[in-house]
Amino acid sequence: MSKTSRLRNEIVQYLEQNGICNTSQILEHVNKRFRWGATMNQVGNVLARDRRIEKLGLTEGTTMAGFRERVCVWALAAN
Repeated sequence: MSKTSRLRNEIVQYLEQNGICNTSQILEHVNKRFRWGATMNQVGNVLARDRRIEKLGLTEGTTMAGFRERVCVWALAAN
């Protein structure tokens, strides 16, 4: 069993419920859901390496502080 199996399963369930989400939304959900939370690097690695999840592209926006932000958009892979 991998060290990230609970994290992987939670992300897949979140994507099943919400459809297409970006990395920031997924990270926020994981950190609210689990007591220990996760880092952006952990979530990014799980998303990039799990076969059940596919990257749809990038989206650009601005944060509340006015900084430009580029985040990946993710969805469940069509089997």
